[in-house]
Amino acid sequence: MPIINKLRLGRRIALIIVSSGLLSLGFTSLASLEAGVETQKNADVDGEVIWHVKAIHPEGIFLDVKALDQEGRMYDVTAIQDADQTTLMDIKVLMNGKRIPVKILQSDGRFMPVKAITEEGQILDIKAFDLKGEKLDVKGIGHSGNVIHIKAITKNKEFYGVKAISPTGQLNDVKGVKVTKDAVEGSVNGVLIHAHVKAMSQTGCSSDSFIWHIKAIHPEGYTLDVKAIGDDGNVFDVKAIQNSNQRSLLDIKAFIGDALQLPVKVIYTNSGNSTIRAIGEDGHLYDIKAIDKNGAQLDVIGSSRSGNLIHIKAVQKNGDLYGVKAISPEGELNDVKGVKMLKEDVEIEISGVKIYAHIKAVPQ
Repeated sequence: MPIINKLRLGRRIALIIVSSGLLSLGFTSLASLEAGVETQKNADVDGEVIWHVKAIHPEGIFLDVKALDQEGRMYDVTAIQDADQTTLMDIKVLMNGKRIPVKILQSDGRFMPVKAITEEGQILDIKAFDLKGEKLDVKGIGHSGNVIHIKAITKNKEFYGVKAISPTGQLNDVKGVKVTKDAVEGSVNGVLIHAHVKAMSQTGCSSDSFIWHIKAIHPEGYTLDVKAIGDDGNVFDVKAIQNSNQRSLLDIKAFIGDALQLPVKVIYTNSGNSTIRAIGEDGHLYDIKAIDKNGAQLDVIGSSRSGNLIHIKAVQKNGDLYGVKAISPEGELNDVKGVKMLKEDVEIEISGVKIYAHIKAVPQ
């Protein structure tokens, strides 16, 4: 029986069913899940930071968002950080060395079209690509005051959040922004627009989902699964659990078999305090690894400490560090950190294993 059928609380069961049985997902490499899209490549600009624009699948996978011209050529959609603030950033298409603005066009339809507009007034479609490589419309679906919520829309009318992700794994919402009360905000290269499109700091709304996915974030803007690995090579899900209406401190658990939820901790060792493991009831330890596109296993470690927090990273063979995050099915994002509650090296013992720090999902 899947683990979701073992949870006793009705609310939890309902939420997990809504989340499409996320706990029952077996390991699948990102090479087979994340649809590759051939894109006209553009180099990063000196002195600026290019953030990737992605749609967030409910299973915690980043979906490509691209601009398409009339010939079907695809171009990167990005947020441009050109200052020391990330509160409000422009969304641009990088097209043949030029930066093309992205806007919400004036429309009388139910949903508001999100498009890019070239200097010549040519309109480029903005599409997300699902796990099978099929195109999803990207549109404004509704107003909240002067903010318009932008979503990727499936054929079944499911809505996926659209986000901007930095090379270090920070995340902003992509929203439409109105600065006047008029239906037509203005025109860009002869095209009437309803609203601007910006990457904005997340407001941190509470998610309704019980299960959040644990992922490492590659600098190129895709996710790596984080899993617990047994001695026999079996692979198990690692998840954050939101069992109340707060997202400030979420437990991280490894789901082993039908019913076991094992704590994930930073283990105290004489050689260092960076080892991260899941701990069985008998003291058996499970490795915690990130899985790259080629199926290679990356160590997940505590890389450094800042006061009471320990920064958790996935480590490439060349020493590159990838941030580890908890992602809700709605696209909310928390950092995964080690948390120290005491000044002593050993916080507690669990099943005979000495614990240096707890692993939690906390707001960015």
